[in-house]
Amino acid sequence: MAKYARGDIDVMTDFVLIPGAWLGAWAWKRVVPHLQKDGHGAYPVTLTGMGDRVHLYSKDVGMETAIEDVLNVIRFNDLEGFVLVGHSFAGKVSAAVADRVPEKVRRVIYLDAFRPENQTGPQGGFDPTREFGPVPSGTHGIPLTKEIIDRIGNDVQGADRRWMMSHATPWPLKHATDTIDLSASFPQIKSAYIFCSKSGDPVDEIVAGKWGKLEGPHTIVEAGHWPMITKPKETARDLVALSV
Repeated sequence: MAKYARGDIDVMTDFVLIPGAWLGAWAWKRVVPHLQKDGHGAYPVTLTGMGDRVHLYSKDVGMETAIEDVLNVIRFNDLEGFVLVGHSFAGKVSAAVADRVPEKVRRVIYLDAFRPENQTGPQGGFDPTREFGPVPSGTHGIPLTKEIIDRIGNDVQGADRRWMMSHATPWPLKHATDTIDLSASFPQIKSAYIFCSKSGDPVDEIVAGKWGKLEGPHTIVEAGHWPMITKPKETARDLVALSV
């Protein structure tokens, strides 16, 4: 793997880390040191309306906002040849971003995430209230609840759960309901996948291709839906292994 210099540090791979629902850049806090200690660059993103950008939350925040958030991280950090990592719904964000700047992206890694189809036309929109319950009156986002954690990430326990709940912010509804449109060139972008064995998805069936062909290599982490919190070392290891 070729190295290139940025400042006084030799960087092997730059990772742009896009968090899923309810999260912000804070969710990658335990993964980043594992990447950096081996000389990799890490750029955790907070999408507008969540995390430390929750004060910018409005009913108009949706996929296009999220895509622009990531494109600006790429632009203002002069990133080239990087790996995009999309967690959960942010697989949709990472796919759309890669489709807009394919010449800059080495690979997209879908971390227990939405996996786009290699097709043109709208895709990826769904109604999250059917799974997570209604949006509370007077808001435009879906809150993270203990019931949700118990269902898809029950390995988040004790101090980890308290930390996660204290930082989680409502998920803007349009992140889910908005669709993305990918171009005919999207299939040329390299993909890889990290699946979580305890998040409730039928991982064995997915790997076997029963839910659509996987367009690249994969690994499986023995974790629920938030391995960046419960298995940060293993998550960083797999990101690096899949980045080539």
